[in-house]
Amino acid sequence: MNELTGKFKEVLATVLSISIIVLALHFTITPLESNMFYAFLIGSALVILGLTVFLFGIDQGIEPIGHGIGGAITRSNSYAVVITVSLILGFFISFAEPDLHILAKQVDSITSGQFDNILMVVAVSIGIGVMMTLGMLRILRGVRLKYVFAGAYGLIFILSLFSSADFLAIAFDASGATTGAITVPFMLALAAGVSALKKDSKTGEADSFGLIGISSTGAILGILITGLFVVNDDLDGALPESDIASSSLLDIYGSKLLTIAWESFLTLLPIITAYLVFQIFVFKQKRSKVIDIARGLVLTYVGLVIFLLGVNGGFMAVGAELGKQLASMESRFPVLFVSLLLGLTTVLAEPAVHVLTHQVEEVTGGSVRRSLVLVFLSIAVGLSIFMSTLRVLVPGIQLWMYLLPGFGLAVVLAFFAPDLFVGMGFDAGGVASGPMTATFSLSFVQGIAAQVPTADVVADGLGMIAIVAMTPIIAIEILGALYHARSKSAKSRNLKSNQ
Repeated sequence: MNELTGKFKEVLATVLSISIIVLALHFTITPLESNMFYAFLIGSALVILGLTVFLFGIDQGIEPIGHGIGGAITRSNSYAVVITVSLILGFFISFAEPDLHILAKQVDSITSGQFDNILMVVAVSIGIGVMMTLGMLRILRGVRLKYVFAGAYGLIFILSLFSSADFLAIAFDASGATTGAITVPFMLALAAGVSALKKDSKTGEADSFGLIGISSTGAILGILITGLFVVNDDLDGALPESDIASSSLLDIYGSKLLTIAWESFLTLLPIITAYLVFQIFVFKQKRSKVIDIARGLVLTYVGLVIFLLGVNGGFMAVGAELGKQLASMESRFPVLFVSLLLGLTTVLAEPAVHVLTHQVEEVTGGSVRRSLVLVFLSIAVGLSIFMSTLRVLVPGIQLWMYLLPGFGLAVVLAFFAPDLFVGMGFDAGGVASGPMTATFSLSFVQGIAAQVPTADVVADGLGMIAIVAMTPIIAIEILGALYHARSKSAKSRNLKSNQ
């Protein structure tokens, strides 16, 4: 019960930060239609309830499955087993990620089906499966993270030269969206299960990070390759008009329930199937353990349905509407200020961010305080959404102008920061681009793009998640480089004093 209460408090803080901003804007400069406002309040309540139950179920069901499978495939001492299982599991857990499905449906909607949501999910899931397999092999073979990231982003850079701006935005957004509530704990558990079996404890600790960052490059590669060979033309886009203002609250939520329930079942089915196969042939766990995991999976499913119902009911629609209203004002200050405020507040409320900051403080023995990391991440993500809005408002700013120097700097910093911080940094990109970023903040920027005459809803309305996922990498790596320099300086002083 205490754990469930803790999850509720974390999620409440996350959603309340957005709700307070919406309420302040509603009663001041951007009043909403009464039906849309009430739909948002109901949607917010459903998101809070659903995300709480979902995350609690993840801890009880998905995470133990991931940890058990990670240990099992490593103990097999067979590279064939590791490769086969990692490919299949990587595809399954990506396919089950709700944030990815939310983004894919948004892309399908604004492109009027030119880039089908199922095609996008499959392309990303294949890429995740391939790169997660390489990430698992990296842990087993002890390959340094900096070399893997340099190679992966080098290939991404080459492919991006032959890709359109539309697919570049979708690809990097998919990278941030796919590292969500299911993928992150499952991959962390897999990495921990594998690296815990290594004899060198320090190497094992460092190897428990980085798998998420490596896997997320697979999402980028999957979309870029799909754009080259499957969809050849540039995508035309427009933001669909919301019918919330003219619909009853019962229609808004009731009409979506059965569809969401069925789709949620299909997304979790591969993970359930994988667990059953491992339970029958490998785990052979006691009945009590199976019941605990089954209960966790049921809670995950119920929470996912409630969460997606709230998101699709009124939560995202209000984000887009506020973006439209703010962008239609003569002054650009309100829309830029709200963009900055969204980033500053939502990242501080993301539960996974607090987990990460505790880890940083713990592994550095308090040398890098979590309060400093929180401030750094808050400013970084605030600037990310601010930069995304600025890109929509100013026609000359292209997405690659942010991503090329940003990820280039991240790869360069990887050669100056300790491996532990390199892994943490690339994992932090997925952590920061959590459920609120993939839903409300992205819809907000798309609403701005729909209102600005010079902007393209696909090329400019997408890409925000990519920028949000990029800045934490740089932030954590800079902290790692500073920590490394400080540690060397302290050792040098100690040697001199001893002499």
